[in-house]
Amino acid sequence: MDLGLQEKIIIVTGGAKGIGEGIATVLAQEKAIPVIVGRSKEDNLLTVNKIEAAGGTAFQVVAELNHPEACENAVATIAAKFGRIQGLVNNAGVNDGVNLEHGTYEKFMQSLHSNLVHYYLMAHYALRYLKQSKGAIVNIGSKTAETGQGGTSAYAAANGGRNALTREWAVELLPYNIRVNAIIVAECYTPLYDSWIKTFENPQEKLQHITAKIPLQNRMTTAEEIANMAAFLLSERSSHTTGQLIHVDGGYVHLDRAISK
Repeated sequence: MDLGLQEKIIIVTGGAKGIGEGIATVLAQEKAIPVIVGRSKEDNLLTVNKIEAAGGTAFQVVAELNHPEACENAVATIAAKFGRIQGLVNNAGVNDGVNLEHGTYEKFMQSLHSNLVHYYLMAHYALRYLKQSKGAIVNIGSKTAETGQGGTSAYAAANGGRNALTREWAVELLPYNIRVNAIIVAECYTPLYDSWIKTFENPQEKLQHITAKIPLQNRMTTAEEIANMAAFLLSERSSHTTGQLIHVDGGYVHLDRAISK
């Protein structure tokens, strides 16, 4: 299916690794021009080079998204180079384990900046260009906002905020024909996930315990599967879809746990 994304400029925060890299790669395969925004120029360029080696086009901007001025400057840089922005994927973030019992005010607030505030800022600064293009926004979220996880209060709160902003923006931006949706991720194997699983005494056993609870095929969701949905939601093929929290999770969140083996 041709998604009609040719030459569209789409920002992907945290697009150098994991889910973000998957999204940037699929967008480039669809002939869009993903613009990776992330803190590491080396990582950004590595992904840009991979995309270009495969025949695609990509661009990158270095930005520490925890800093509001960096969000503003990133959008300004992209707009100055291309003159347009037709999509925004808010993806950057980390499950940082700031919990209720041992967390602090400072750590909690820092986590919100790392996982939620830049979602607002990137959308805020990109909005004038999205109005012009009647573009789309896709927010990447986590099951933690709906299921809880334990030991990650700040990240769960941030993801609750992502869900709320998705619905709020969908309403606010109706007059501009800007669609806003979220993809909710449960268990997706990324470099960060790999680092986490390796903290356990028996990583393979822990991984098998987790995948056994994923209803569809008892396996992790891939970054490419998340990316395929993101590309669809950014395209006119989803022209009457807005305000949705779409779970690409193999049934993890909503299907009965009784079916787990």
